[in-house]
Formats: sequence, structure tokens, C-alpha cells
Amino acid sequence: MSRKLVLRSIEPVTHDTHHLVFDRPEDFAFEPGQAVDMALDRDGWRDERHPFTMTSLPGEKTLEFVIKSYPESAEGHTGMTRRIGRMSPGDAVLVEEPWGAIRDEGDGVFIAGGAGITPFIAILKAKLEKAGTLEGNTLVFSNRTEADIILRDSFHKMPGLKPVFVVTGEPDSPLHRDKIDVALLSDHVVPGRDTCYVCGPDAMLDDMTADLRRIGVPEDDIVTEEFD
Repeated sequence: MSRKLVLRSIEPVTHDTHHLVFDRPEDFAFEPGQAVDMALDRDGWRDERHPFTMTSLPGEKTLEFVIKSYPESAEGHTGMTRRIGRMSPGDAVLVEEPWGAIRDEGDGVFIAGGAGITPFIAILKAKLEKAGTLEGNTLVFSNRTEADIILRDSFHKMPGLKPVFVVTGEPDSPLHRDKIDVALLSDHVVPGRDTCYVCGPDAMLDDMTADLRRIGVPEDDIVTEEFD
């Protein structure tokens, strides 16, 4: 069943990412980490659906999203995200039922690439709200440049969370490395103790899953979801 969400506010998070707040239907239920398929409620766009994750918590009165805008020339993108970035309060979107494979299955290491961070925003917020600390949890977050890091300051301010930021496209950055690799994962993952959550593009999921296996993480402790 499609639901109509009306935009309350939109604010920039990075140079190409926005925080959007929508009115929430009373009967809309979801779990932290879940996503919806969303379409713009305008002629010519109602059948163009893309997945986006709620970054608000189930108990809040609004629905919030952090959405990255991609150029129309980017592979797999049609220009919808750029139009979302230009929305104004009062505009509307259509969303389907919530879905998603990533949910809180215990403390551990959250590995994200780019917009793949979005399921972890709500999961980490929910864990913090429940426990009062994120001690025992690490975030490994890869982006092309430092300017691309979504909510960098917010993650630093989460009590107990250990954030590890990587940038792949700025050789002069102190955060630079070619990619998240076995060496980096070995520094932060304890096989048999940590649940390892991975969210990002297909190629990243394959690489991270293989690298986690190489360092001895059991298959049952690896939770993945594709999120371009």
C-alpha cells in the first residue's frame, strides 16, 4: 500500500546530501535500519521508485531521511535524487511498505560506504537510546573525500562509539587509504565476538564479506545489505 508523505523541512548535511523531515502517517510502523521504496508525487515520476532508509526512530512523530543526490550521469541513477534535493516544504513523496535485512543483532562493527551509512544512523541512535552508550561498537565509514562524510560530527559525539573514517580520493588527507582492507578490519574486528554489519554498493559488499571471512569472522556474524 502506498502512503503519501508531505515534506516539513529540508536542510543540507553535506554538499550533496540533505536531511528531510516528513509528516508521519499514524499507522506507519518500522524497525530501525529499515527502508522504503520512494517515488516523487509528481507527474512522470510516480513509477520511478528508489530505496531510502528512515533515519528517525519508530517512536518519533516524524519520518526523517538523509538522502544523497547523484548526478543523472551516474550509473543506475535517473535524476530522482537530484530532484529530491530540490524539494520544498509542502512537496510530497509516495512510499511503499518498509523492508530491510539490516537490524540490530548485537554490538560490533558497522562498515559503510557512502550512502550505505543510512541504515546505521537509526540503528546506532536506537542502541544509544536503549543503553545510554555505544561502548563496544565501531563505525568504519568510507567516502571519496572528507567533504563527503555524512554526519561526521554527530558520530564523533555519540557516547562510546569508535568512529573510523576512510577517504579514498584525497591522497593528502590523514584519513586516506586505497580502501577498507583486511589490515584495517583486523585492527577493529574481533572474530567470534563482533557482529559485522556491511552496507554499500554491490562490489563493496562482496569485498567486505570476503575480507571478513579471511580474518575469521563466522558467516552468521556478517549482516549485509546493498545500498547504492
